[in-house]
Amino acid sequence: PMTLADVRVSPDNAVKPNVGSLELSEALTRVLPFTAKDDNRPVLACVNFVAKEGKLKLVSADGFRLAVVSLDCDEEGQALINRDELRGIANALRKAHRVNLSFEKSGDSLDGMSLILDTEAIRYKWRGADGQFPDYEKLIPNEFNTVAHLDTVEAVKAIASLKVLADSKSYPIDITLDNGYMVMANTEDKGQTAIPADIEGNPVKVRIDGGYLAQALKAC
Repeated sequence: PMTLADVRVSPDNAVKPNVGSLELSEALTRVLPFTAKDDNRPVLACVNFVAKEGKLKLVSADGFRLAVVSLDCDEEGQALINRDELRGIANALRKAHRVNLSFEKSGDSLDGMSLILDTEAIRYKWRGADGQFPDYEKLIPNEFNTVAHLDTVEAVKAIASLKVLADSKSYPIDITLDNGYMVMANTEDKGQTAIPADIEGNPVKVRIDGGYLAQALKAC
């Protein structure tokens, strides 16, 4: 799809920021890995930008994983932007001093909304994709039975040690939260590892894809 970038030369920094450039850059970095990679689900190949009630949410999902990042932003609007069009914009935002995020209608002859990012030097504009993003909020529990606080770096190392024991690229892991430890074990009883964790609530055991878990922990 066509993407527009307007370069504006101005004698002063006339952009009134409504979102932090570094915060937006970091948010994009966190949600982009969790978009769908195939072309059969065009909506899930997009990042959903939703701004309302003083918050900007960036949401991505691929049918198995869901990523949501919330930022402060005084704006209203919604647009679906394809992951490929956003490639490289996170690095560009790190160099910007001011960023203003806004939405506008794509035009009388086009449906949907466009997303606009104004910096002090460059305006980025993307026409939103057609489609309806899934109602992801129904998937997020209102309350939790168990919460664990742990070191993500140590957890990723532990997952990597179990990956070498797997016979295929898919390596499910059994996770047990109990007695101050997060115990991760190979499902074929080939090995296990444990890291300290502050656990609140009842003991719990769950089986999860090791690759998905590692990517989520890296994003944190």
